[in-house]
Amino acid sequence: MANLGLQPDPTPPPAPVGARATKGQSKAQQAFQRGLAALAQWVEREGDRPVPRGAVVEIEVDGQTEAVPVRLGVWVSNTKSRRDRLDADQLDALAKLGMDWAKLVTMPQAPRTASDRLPAS
Repeated sequence: MANLGLQPDPTPPPAPVGARATKGQSKAQQAFQRGLAALAQWVEREGDRPVPRGAVVEIEVDGQTEAVPVRLGVWVSNTKSRRDRLDADQLDALAKLGMDWAKLVTMPQAPRTASDRLPAS
């Protein structure tokens, strides 16, 4: 290119614009946070009453001028069925809001036998 009299542009190309280019939350994380906010609102209003599948809760979301409806009953059902994909923080947040199924389960240990308790000779 130098033979043609062209010089390379010294400025680096701009960063790609996309969901992963920013350090914000993914859509799945945002949806989880909306559901969690709706569940917190439900617990505050209804106590430990189970969430019916048809329950819809309207929550305030940053950047939105109007309340956003969250189909809470469906969200709870879907979240429960996918609990094996949730991380420990998400499970803990759900457990703190009364979702017993979200409590971390420890694997039971095999029963010990008498020979396990005897000292080695």
